Amino acid sequence: MDDDRLLYIVDHDKHEVRQYRTGKRQETVVAGGKGSGNRLNQLYQPTYVFVDRDHSVYVSDSNNNRVMKWMKGAKQGIIVAGGQIQGNSLAQLSNPFGISVDLLGTVYVADNGNNRIMRWTQGAIQGTVIVGENGQGNQSNQLYHPT
Repeated sequence: MDDDRLLYIVDHDKHEVRQYRTGKRQETVVAGGKGSGNRLNQLYQPTYVFVDRDHSVYVSDSNNNRVMKWMKGAKQGIIVAGGQIQGNSLAQLSNPFGISVDLLGTVYVADNGNNRIMRWTQGAIQGTVIVGENGQGNQSNQLYHPT
């Protein structure tokens, strides 16, 4: 829920993010909603959402291995992390889950399939691993499918 008491819900199997105003029954699709796919106006099984102060919606588009940003009122999003085929290079993600964005627009992603947390600065074409460079496992320096 944001400061204006708007609630954002990811609908995984409808491939969209909806915004609800508390006390109202109507919703607004704010990301996706054009069926599953990899176009800039589509999502494919999104999992997490983050909303910034400007009401931009960041979505972990899990099966497209990317994080998308949809500015308020936009008809399509822009890729802010990943977006290549699934992989483990610094330009790739594998089934991204949890996301957070700081005041500078830096995106933090739980890269679930690669067992790491990545940071993508605004405009970057590749990210930086900040946690989880030691593979999957149960040791203190390892992650096991972070969300």
